Amino acid sequence: MKMEMITNVTEYEAIAKEKLPKMVYDYYASGAEDQWTLKENRNAFSRILFRPRILVDVSKIDLTATVLGFKISMPIMIAPTAMQKMAHPEGELATARAASAAGTIMTLSSWATSSVEEVASTGPDIRFFQLYVFKDRNVVAQLVRRAERAGFKAIALTVDTPILGRREADIKNRFTLPPNLVLKNFEGLDLGKLDKTSDSGLASYVAGQIDRSLNWKDIKWLQSITSLPILVKGVLTAEDTRLAIQAGAAGIIVSNHGARQLDYVPATIMALEEVVKAAQGKIPVFLDGGIRRGTDVFKALALGAAGVFIGRPVVFSLAADGETGVRKVLQMLRDEFELTMALSGCRSLKEITRDHVVTEWDHPRFSPKL
Repeated sequence: MKMEMITNVTEYEAIAKEKLPKMVYDYYASGAEDQWTLKENRNAFSRILFRPRILVDVSKIDLTATVLGFKISMPIMIAPTAMQKMAHPEGELATARAASAAGTIMTLSSWATSSVEEVASTGPDIRFFQLYVFKDRNVVAQLVRRAERAGFKAIALTVDTPILGRREADIKNRFTLPPNLVLKNFEGLDLGKLDKTSDSGLASYVAGQIDRSLNWKDIKWLQSITSLPILVKGVLTAEDTRLAIQAGAAGIIVSNHGARQLDYVPATIMALEEVVKAAQGKIPVFLDGGIRRGTDVFKALALGAAGVFIGRPVVFSLAADGETGVRKVLQMLRDEFELTMALSGCRSLKEITRDHVVTEWDHPRFSPKL
């Protein structure tokens, strides 16, 4: 397919599949075990329907959002995805430039193939840093300091990965980082390479390096070493929402790690409202997982999200067309979201309400006369 013929986000996946080595495509595309949650992350959106309001003057529509006090052009941001140079030689640098051009936030993965300093050198934009907590806390402290110095504005702490989920494609492919690449943030610490194993090289790396003892007390520890706001990424329940607020989190990302960790957890859009209700407006709640259309973004906001993050659409468009591809994905989602707002009768994010959607767990609004 010619790049100019692409009309939606999903079309990039087929191009990426054609272009990328099987090991790399499978790493980006697959989920855990039966991949039920992987499919459900998408399917769940299709069970939420609109209640559009008509005859609203929608000649001017404002998509701007505020995230942790930072004003961005739209409530669509870039989720952390690892090892982007496997997709394209410019990797995270291309993604950073695309986010910047779109006026939105990029989250850089701990396991990036470009360093925090390299990404910062693309320009002074708003970026978040996703953090894995390593067994060696000095490594963590050093990394957080580097992210702060490089001008990153928040830490997205991944809390759903004490152990790597069972991703069977990676096991079959004996996934490892291509020999020309390195986990750039750990290069000088002898933690930059994945060993070739009879299993998934990443699973072995996580088992050796990531701290399984991570718990709520460690959020306090993290706050003691950084003044950056901490987003807790990987919350799916009301109980953990309340604990995150108690621990002093600045926000929550409702995430199931792109369905790559525990299979048979609900789709994030299904877990969202429970978390939003438990947060009681005290801290913002964001969502990632399964966003492929502007309609998905609207549904997430109607159910109480303050914004969404996109992951796979970024790596697939990056693989297909580099920075241009990522720019186009952000533009298409923006345009579709704006269209959804107009056709629903919403002129700004604050006009998007729970009444604009109907879900399978809603009570019928009007009981029919018997």
